[in-house]
Amino acid sequence: MVAGMTPFSPTLAARLLRASAAGMAVEVRALSPDLAGRPPRDGEWCATEVVGHVIEAERRGFADRITLMVERDEPLLETWDQEAVTAARRDAEREPEAMVSELLALREDGARMLERLGPLDLLRGGEHPTVGRLTVEEVMHEWVHHDRAHLRQVLEIAQAFAWPNMGNAQRFSR
Repeated sequence: MVAGMTPFSPTLAARLLRASAAGMAVEVRALSPDLAGRPPRDGEWCATEVVGHVIEAERRGFADRITLMVERDEPLLETWDQEAVTAARRDAEREPEAMVSELLALREDGARMLERLGPLDLLRGGEHPTVGRLTVEEVMHEWVHHDRAHLRQVLEIAQAFAWPNMGNAQRFSR
């Protein structure tokens, strides 16, 4: 913790998570379905794949881990292969609105779960095979941080599609 920085309350974390999901939803809905399913560059995720990753991370890495840590005493937290899961989901082929609707519904459930947490719940923890012991509070903060990284990624996708068509206006951004 940074000196003088107060950790987020579960209520604030829930509010921030709702905001980032809403931002992703607005951005994906603004793209055409073709652009939402097209990666901006080779080897990168398209917007619907980013949303699919956030959905899976919510299930496997955040909401489910927090629930597990609250319900069990020091559980072992499982890892998951993010690239393999993304490939298996085939989100680039899915309808953007269906992806956004899935994210928003799942996010509301996760936010409500956070809002029910008490101070002692935040101290509960589990053992992750790669990083060691994690607490509910730490995972909650990682969730907010992770979400903002992917919101930024979705915003950058539209920028990447705009860039080649800017002509000399590209010089304003260099």
